[in-house]
Amino acid sequence: MRIFDKCDWVEYFFNNIHHKKMNKKHLKKFGKNIRNIRKNRNLSQEKLAELVGKSRNYIGMVERAELNLPVDMVFTFAKVLNVEPKVFFEF
Repeated sequence: MRIFDKCDWVEYFFNNIHHKKMNKKHLKKFGKNIRNIRKNRNLSQEKLAELVGKSRNYIGMVERAELNLPVDMVFTFAKVLNVEPKVFFEF
């Protein structure tokens, strides 16, 4: 599987996601996608936090849609979870 480079991802974002507002509903789906992928990889919140360089609390907040991830963290999560960033936005 080819991981999107930043240019590919930015183009994908503007063509497919930019027109949708990231409201609470979208943030919840985004967080749920992260949680499902994490669980499918048999990773605890603690282990994922260690791998991305954040706290377990941060991971929980992302999964509960309590915080909006910066773009660089989307790429960090994608790299650690070995997925393309776009899978987080499959609503």
